[in-house]
Amino acid sequence: MLELADEQAIDVRWSKAAEVLKAYALRPAKRVRPTLLVTGWSLATGAEFEAVPESVRTFAAALELLHTFMLIHDDVADRAATRRGGAALQRLLGDSGAKLGDDLAVVMGDHLYARSVEVMLSSGAPRAAEATRYMMAVCRQTAAGQYLDLDLSRMSLSEVTLFQTLKVAQLKTAKYGFVAPLVVGAMLGGARAGSELLVMLERIGRSAGMAFQLRDDVLGLFGDEAVSGKEGGADFYEGKRTFPVIAGWTRSTTEGRERLESLWQSNHRNQTALKAARLEIEASGGLAATERVIERMTRSARKHVESLPSGGARRVLDNVLSKLERRRS
Repeated sequence: MLELADEQAIDVRWSKAAEVLKAYALRPAKRVRPTLLVTGWSLATGAEFEAVPESVRTFAAALELLHTFMLIHDDVADRAATRRGGAALQRLLGDSGAKLGDDLAVVMGDHLYARSVEVMLSSGAPRAAEATRYMMAVCRQTAAGQYLDLDLSRMSLSEVTLFQTLKVAQLKTAKYGFVAPLVVGAMLGGARAGSELLVMLERIGRSAGMAFQLRDDVLGLFGDEAVSGKEGGADFYEGKRTFPVIAGWTRSTTEGRERLESLWQSNHRNQTALKAARLEIEASGGLAATERVIERMTRSARKHVESLPSGGARRVLDNVLSKLERRRS
C-alpha cells in the first residue's frame, strides 16, 4: 500500500524517506480504528469477521493510514519527542534542525493523507465513495477540534470551561476515532443513515471515545513514558488546558488556583514544576473527577453494547472497552 510504482524513480532521497515512513507506520499499535470499522461491517451484515471481504479490509487499512497522518501532524504541533515507543517522525527526519524535521514530517503526513483517500476510493468496497465523503467531513470537524485545543493554550485557566475541554475531546477524538470507524464500517455493510444500528453505534463510539480521550488527558499529565511510549507530562510542557487541569482548577482553593495559573503560565516548565502540577491537580480532586467521568462514559458504552446482538462483533467491542479500562498507554 505504501510501495508505489509511480514513485520509485522520483529520487533516491524520496525513496529513503518513504522507507522511514513505512517503518514508522508499521510500528506496533492498537489498530483500534480498523478493528472498529470491521466490527461495524460485521454488525451491519450479520457476518463473522472471517467473511470480511478484501475490499473492506483495504478500506480499513486506508483508515489506519489516515490516522497515522493525523498522528504525524499532531506530534509536530505538540512538539512531541516520541510516538509508539520510538522517535516521533519529525525527530527521525530532522537531523539538520528542528524546523526542517517539522517541515519534512508535515510533507510526509500530507503524502499519507492523499494516499489514504486514494486507497479508500479505489478499495472496491460497496458505497466506498459515500463512506469516504463521510470520513472527510469528520476530518474537517477533527481539524476544528485540534484548532480549539491549540487555541485554548492562549487562555488563562480561569477563562477555560469544562464544557470547552469536553467539546475538544468530542471533536478531536470521539467522533473521529470511534464514532466514524464504526459508522463507516456499518455503511460499507449496507446500513443506511438514521437506522437503529447507526444510532446505537454513534452512542457507543461517543461514550467510548470520550473515555479514551480523557484517559489520554490523564496520561498526558501523569503518564510514565516507559509504559505509554510517549513523553510523560507532555501536556503540561505544552501548557494544554485539558479536562483534568480545569477540573482541578475548578475544585481548588483560591491559593491552589493561583498556583495552577502560575504553573501553566510559566515558561519554565521542568520536572520540578511537573511534580508540583501533578500534586496540585491530585490534591484538588481534578484527577479523581476525571476518573469518575471516564468510569461513567465507559459504563454508558457498555450499556449500549449490551443491547447489540450477541456474537463476535459484540465480543470485540467488549474487548475494546476492557482494554480502554486497563489502558496505560
